[in-house]
Amino acid sequence: MPRLVIFDCDGVVVDSEMLSAGLLMGMMADLGLPITLDIFRDDFLGRSFASSAKKCVERFGVALPPDFEPRYRAQLFPLLRAKLRPMAGVEAVLGALTVPYCLATSSAPERLAASLEGAGMVQWFSGRSFMAHMVEHPKPAPDLFLHAAAEMGAAPGACLVIEDSEMGVRAGLAAGMTVWHFQGGAHMKAGYHLPADVVPHRAIADMAALGRAFAEIGIC
Repeated sequence: MPRLVIFDCDGVVVDSEMLSAGLLMGMMADLGLPITLDIFRDDFLGRSFASSAKKCVERFGVALPPDFEPRYRAQLFPLLRAKLRPMAGVEAVLGALTVPYCLATSSAPERLAASLEGAGMVQWFSGRSFMAHMVEHPKPAPDLFLHAAAEMGAAPGACLVIEDSEMGVRAGLAAGMTVWHFQGGAHMKAGYHLPADVVPHRAIADMAALGRAFAEIGIC
């Protein structure tokens, strides 16, 4: 039985991946980059902005202009506050947990604030949110999950990670934690999948299935 459940934010707690993807793809297309949904899904989805900028150079041989990130964030934050919704059923699952839980996300503080405020989820994660800027190496390195576990007083082997992306699953496994792959976000329905070499301990279809799985192992 796990002593701590660590949730990712985007694509798990809030259904944000396709919302932010649409904006980012549009801005990349405006630069003349040959971006498609398949390319975006395989190379950019679930990554931090810094990782996406690096991937842009690798994929297209083009560096994003210096003003790209501030322009993107200036449009993204109001969009999240206006249109973002919590993942269906997540509040019922959080309310029924009988062990501590927290959030570990690659989002910057400003984006996390916009996401939680827009989705009405601030009260669930106040004082229990950990972000990439708090550690030296972001996902897929294990640093963020190990930091969250240490701050919450749990051994890595006693932690259960709920993640949707390749980078997050890799990070949880590298941290020596049990990792469940959450597949309830809109981006999963758009065809996102893990690479064959990334093997989580369990696949979870949606929040109803997550609640049942928590009950099965005695923490809900």
